Amino acid sequence: MMLGFLLARAGIDAVVLEKHADFLRDFRGDTVHPSTLQVMHELGLLEAFLQRPHSEVRSIGGQIGEQFIQLADFSRLPTQAKFVAFMPQWEFLNFLAEHGRQYPAFHLLMRTEATGLLRDGERVSGVAAQGPDGAVEINADLVVAADGRHSTLRDAAGLQVVDRGAPMDVLWLRLSKQTSDPGQALGRFDTGRIFVMLDRGDYWQCAYVIPKGGIDAVRARGLEAFRAEIRRLTPWLGGRVQEIASWDDVKLLTVAVNRLETWCMPGLLLIGDAAHAMSPVGGVGINLAIQDAVAAANILVPRFRAGAVGLDDLRAVQKRRALPTRLTQRMQVLIQNRVIGSVLRGDATPKPPLVMKLLGRYPMLRGLPARIIGMGFRPEHIRH
Repeated sequence: MMLGFLLARAGIDAVVLEKHADFLRDFRGDTVHPSTLQVMHELGLLEAFLQRPHSEVRSIGGQIGEQFIQLADFSRLPTQAKFVAFMPQWEFLNFLAEHGRQYPAFHLLMRTEATGLLRDGERVSGVAAQGPDGAVEINADLVVAADGRHSTLRDAAGLQVVDRGAPMDVLWLRLSKQTSDPGQALGRFDTGRIFVMLDRGDYWQCAYVIPKGGIDAVRARGLEAFRAEIRRLTPWLGGRVQEIASWDDVKLLTVAVNRLETWCMPGLLLIGDAAHAMSPVGGVGINLAIQDAVAAANILVPRFRAGAVGLDDLRAVQKRRALPTRLTQRMQVLIQNRVIGSVLRGDATPKPPLVMKLLGRYPMLRGLPARIIGMGFRPEHIRH
């Protein structure tokens, strides 16, 4: 959606396919980081964007064993918005769609699912799709696959994914929020358990982290035991754990950290989770996808204006975004293996590692994790 908007804004015909009739689904990642908010500022849209329902988090902390530690402080970032905005993704998508429709070159096709690739010899020349009135073929000078970690178009292209591994899965659920609740993103690291709560305004979006493949063991212990465990980890929730009425209220996210070695082929480019699935660590996935879109627009707009986009241009997009992707995934895997995996395997109350103790003791140090989480390793800026 972001890339379609940026291309249309530059006068380049862009067709965006969305297989559903609307965006009203409960996405698992709704953290809009300062890097993305800076992009909205550079587009002149930040003020209008922040009129959408959202909450703002200026610092992040965690309860590690018996000790609460502030881990990141976004207030000193060199960005226009010095906070993480928790905004439902349907709000973000609707916002981009509404502003995209202001440009004649922007075409959003709802209820239209890309099902395969069209080819002209060795070159991808468009997509086959299923629309509300049946099958349709859409020819294009360039196809951009942004259809997620289970990408249909990636499979159609025969591109292979290299798995980086993840020791955990995540159970997502929601619990109501009260005015007396703490007002920031919270993480609780306890004996063999990790529980993260994200402020979504009138409710908490909660992540209960379990060992990889551990969902059957959790269910075998029963729903009441699951509720009791959440209440033990976060006593101030009290009776709200009864809002988990059945296992239907608990959604499994199978965590994957992977990426393509090659993001493109003639006529086709992959970005976002289709090119690199990110761990939930840091909540950076949506923001890396936005950075991919900005980088792609910056590189491809001049080439479209000059007449054609070639394979070298698509490789330039990958080259631009591969390093921050690798560095981010390396950081995520390190945290997964050294911290999360250690806690999940442990049978004693965890203690904060030295680096976290230093973050708690010296506030100035909290700017570094804030910069990595909030801005990433190579933030992109609007050029066209």
